[in-house]
Amino acid sequence: MTITQVQIFIVFILFGRLVVGDIRYSIPEEMVKGSFVGDIAKDLGLENKRLKTGSARIFHEGGSQYIELNVNKGILLVKERMDREILCGKMTACLLNFQVILENPLEFHRVIIEITDVNDNDPTFLNNKMNLEISESSFQDTWFSLPSAVDPDVGVNTIKSYTLKPTDHFNLKLHTQSDGGTSIDLILKKPLDRETQEEHVLLLSAVDGGDPQRSGTVEIHITVLDANDNAPVFTQQVYKTSVSENTLIGSVIIRVNATDADKEKNGQIMYYTHVTDVAKELFKLDSHSGEITIAGQIDYEENKLYEMTVQAKDNGGLVGSSKVIIEVKDLNDNVPFMNMMSVSNQISEDALPGTAVAVFNVHDRDSGKNAEVNCYIDNKVPFKLKLSTRNVYSLETDGLLDREKIAYYNITIVAKDEGKPSLSSNYTIKLEVKDVNDNPPRFEEQFYTVYIMENNSPGVSFFSLQARDNDAGINSKISYFIQETRVHNASMSSYVSVNAEDGVIYAIRSFDYEQLKHFQVSVTAKDSGTPSLSTSAIIDVFIQDQNDNPPQILYPTQNKGSMIAEIVPRSAEVGYLVSKAVAVDMDSGQNAWLLYRIVKPADQTLFEIGLHNGELRTLRQINDKDNTKQRLTISVEDSGQPSHAATIHMNIALSESINQAYSEFNDFIKDSKSDDNLTFFLVLALAIVSLIFILFIVILMAFKFSAWKRSKLLNEMSNGTLPVIPFYPPRYADVSATGTLQHVYNYEVCLTTDSGNSEFKYIKPFIQKVDADPNGTETIPHNTKKDLIIDEEFTQVSIRDTGFTLVSKS
Repeated sequence: MTITQVQIFIVFILFGRLVVGDIRYSIPEEMVKGSFVGDIAKDLGLENKRLKTGSARIFHEGGSQYIELNVNKGILLVKERMDREILCGKMTACLLNFQVILENPLEFHRVIIEITDVNDNDPTFLNNKMNLEISESSFQDTWFSLPSAVDPDVGVNTIKSYTLKPTDHFNLKLHTQSDGGTSIDLILKKPLDRETQEEHVLLLSAVDGGDPQRSGTVEIHITVLDANDNAPVFTQQVYKTSVSENTLIGSVIIRVNATDADKEKNGQIMYYTHVTDVAKELFKLDSHSGEITIAGQIDYEENKLYEMTVQAKDNGGLVGSSKVIIEVKDLNDNVPFMNMMSVSNQISEDALPGTAVAVFNVHDRDSGKNAEVNCYIDNKVPFKLKLSTRNVYSLETDGLLDREKIAYYNITIVAKDEGKPSLSSNYTIKLEVKDVNDNPPRFEEQFYTVYIMENNSPGVSFFSLQARDNDAGINSKISYFIQETRVHNASMSSYVSVNAEDGVIYAIRSFDYEQLKHFQVSVTAKDSGTPSLSTSAIIDVFIQDQNDNPPQILYPTQNKGSMIAEIVPRSAEVGYLVSKAVAVDMDSGQNAWLLYRIVKPADQTLFEIGLHNGELRTLRQINDKDNTKQRLTISVEDSGQPSHAATIHMNIALSESINQAYSEFNDFIKDSKSDDNLTFFLVLALAIVSLIFILFIVILMAFKFSAWKRSKLLNEMSNGTLPVIPFYPPRYADVSATGTLQHVYNYEVCLTTDSGNSEFKYIKPFIQKVDADPNGTETIPHNTKKDLIIDEEFTQVSIRDTGFTLVSKS
């Protein structure tokens, strides 16, 4: 069977139903190709359309394919000429078995075609001529065994009679054998006389019962021998024995024995046998001892019984005959054979119990108990075998399948006969369970708790969650989504987002702990199956506080333009509660733990403040030296990292009466205003100094830019070949050795520095006045007497009383 035949019906047999029926036809052998066998569609009650849509085909159990199916007409035709004798030999019933299989749904019908015999074979003898020696002293009614004719046909077409011509001295005697065949003996009708006729020629004919009749002949040449009184006689008329198939070659199975009353030469016996070609290859007769031994491999499945005629002949030509019947015993030497008619290698995991996976038949060439076969599944799997018809099984599911538990099955089917010892064969079906989207995605936990620090950067990822799907392929591909909810009247999508592929959650905005401390995000994981399945997880997001808010002082309050003072009587005891600073911090936890300190006390020995409660109390008794007006600066600092602080000024009046404290603090307020005016002028002076510094920087940059442009111009002009022309200032005066100049002329000269010859390209003169010395002469200031060092671009030219001097850095 081809691979294609084995792999058909992968899909439809999973959900089909098996319909089984038997159709029987009878046709003669030797029909020509294309001959009509039967109308299978009509006999099955099917329409031709069903044969086409069902992809009807013939499945042969083995051997040549002699029958074909015409799907268009729904009939069976002869595909190949059939010879019954080749197919079935001497078997009376010659049956050809096959199945007609249809798909969608699966149906198979068993068809049995009986091939009837046609009288197409003549009876034949082993040889065309036979020599026989008979003593003239042979008695009347002595019989001599003759070889039987062979006709491959069966039934009425096989040999029915024999005729002998002439019949002056001989007649024929027919014997019916146990296997239905016939054997013949030649009977001496009247004694022979060698002196009268030394040789006789007889014509033996075998005629079958066919229509028309067929016949075969053999010539029997009889030589009349001189007198020999006694013929050999066998100890038994019929010898029977049995032998097991597969008996070793050379084994002795029986020994025939004949005796002759004559003595000496006439009493010496030789054994002969007349057998068919097949038996001749299997058995060997020792002509001297009469032992019959195995000469070939005996197979019960080929032939169950053998018969042969053994003759004992003495030297005088007298012959005695006996029959030997050999029965072959069956051994369990053939293993059962499983023929897969249809098999699938895939099945959906949601297949219902009873879904067919494979259809096969099993047979054993042995007989009896040795041919009775039982099939079972060798391993523990959710499948079972169901016997549909004789020796035809279907493999079906025996429960629900789950690919996530077992994705592949190796189903081993064992066929075991009932022989002793029993023989078995097995066939393994590798079955893959196809995935169905029956598992939703699952998170590791249903609820998650996540912490994120406030003031985070927008777009930062702060959590990642992942779901698992036990399905396979596209059914396990997961996408993540955030369920839309409202948080503080805003969409959840404006707070967070999730990567649809990897489940990473990102913050869309920067969170503020003081505005939002906690919110919940519901993330849905959805697979890509059809229909898709999903599950959700709840994420509790807690915003962690940062120390981003300074303390806010609630008391004492200070309004612009007015001062609030606490009045403490001078008779106050030590530990007197003067006031209490009250502050809050919008942060939480350690970031909101506040510490109170006096950072600028007027008198460090007079007051103290509680570090944690902000209570201001007296440290000692108030004396007359203590100023009536006391001003404290209180710092409130939180415990965050880094910490934030706030300060407040507290005015305290040491007085026994409110009126006195009020009069004292009027002056204090004025002084405070004066202090405020001083602070204003200090800030104004700082602003003016900063403005002047900025202007200086701007001017310096402008000067540098102008110098860069002149340097660029100088470089451009240096590319020419202008001669060096001395240049003198307009107010240059030639003086003697004792003369002096009235003024000092300073020039800024731009020179080229890329060659040895410096050329004057640009001169900008400016005049610097000089002061007169005590002797009535003008002198150059001290700073102008120094030769000025210029930068990379400028050279300063100075005119002194000693002449014209050029100082060049290059």
